[in-house]
Amino acid sequence: MGKQKRRIPAEETPRPATAEEFGDALLAAAYETARGVRGAAGKSANRLAPDLELPAEAAEGARRAGRQLIARACRGGWLPEDLDQAARRRVDEFARSFVLDTLAAYSEPSASDQLDEVGAVRWWAESEPHLPQWAAKHILTPAEALTSVIEALGFLTTLPPLGSAPPRRPLHHGVDEKKLSRVRALLAKAESSSFPDEAEALSAKAQELMTRYAFDRVLVEAGEAAPDAPASRRIWLDTPYVDAKSLLVHVVAKANRCRAVFDARWDFVTVVGDEDDLAAVALLTTSLLVQATRAMIADPAGRDRAFRKSFLVSYATRVGERLEKAAAATLTAAADPDRLLPVLASHELRVNAAFTTLFPQVVGKSVTVRSDEGWHAGRSAADRARLSGKP
Repeated sequence: MGKQKRRIPAEETPRPATAEEFGDALLAAAYETARGVRGAAGKSANRLAPDLELPAEAAEGARRAGRQLIARACRGGWLPEDLDQAARRRVDEFARSFVLDTLAAYSEPSASDQLDEVGAVRWWAESEPHLPQWAAKHILTPAEALTSVIEALGFLTTLPPLGSAPPRRPLHHGVDEKKLSRVRALLAKAESSSFPDEAEALSAKAQELMTRYAFDRVLVEAGEAAPDAPASRRIWLDTPYVDAKSLLVHVVAKANRCRAVFDARWDFVTVVGDEDDLAAVALLTTSLLVQATRAMIADPAGRDRAFRKSFLVSYATRVGERLEKAAAATLTAAADPDRLLPVLASHELRVNAAFTTLFPQVVGKSVTVRSDEGWHAGRSAADRARLSGKP
């Protein structure tokens, strides 16, 4: 009598045997997880790693799958900072750690500065597979490790193309460094002052000098045969009230000769402009968001969502008015406004052209204000805000 063959139930699939098969199985589980199939990551992990050790083929399969998806994300315009910020919002610490390790393994040495900023470093021994070392570092069982891997891969499959992100270039050095040193000194003194009136005066003077510096810079660039093309930078916002916070980024960008667009799917604002102006926008936005949040929380009336959102919208609106007024006053006081105006107009055309190329279709959206009390409190707080570059 011959041996009976074990019948495999229809829902059971053979365990992968090769690294390529493991990689395909991990990707399939990742796509199921991304579609929201409940428990897909854990069930697949238990099937792929039922033993107490991770198969070498599983480690290699995870490496291949991760590299494939990271490469696709980078080609789609996702920078290391963007990947880290998105992972913080969508997956747990273990899956985020695997994303950063995969990024570190994939990226070229030339990107080391950006990788260091997000903590993506090659800490593991290159002579051994990464996955077992990573699992041991986080004290994860094989099934737990593969669950996190699948969740990380599932996250990477959801990343849409963002468009090319021009590399960040060094700031210009054609303007007197003494002016920049003076700006930094004023900002530092304003932030450390315990007297509101003094801090306000110092911050206003610093803002004036920063605008003058920007005007001097565009005049220097006007004499160049081929000015640098505008760059872009993404500013990530923390929940809640991201739409109101994005308005603050918009008004700061506008006052600093930039254009901004908000992506509500991922909670970031892309700002387009000259590299020096982008740095100023990021610095000032960070400072103002900290000040706005502190003032909003401290207000005794600010307990409900309607108040807080209205507060932030009003705050952003008033800050925009202040920044525009400061820029206009600086332009009026410029030594050679007749020469400066056409240069600024040319600069605006270049920024608008670059913005339209990156975002050919942009839809305007309004932000609703439902609390008069919050609106007035936010406007008052904006009048007290320090227009400086440090939180």
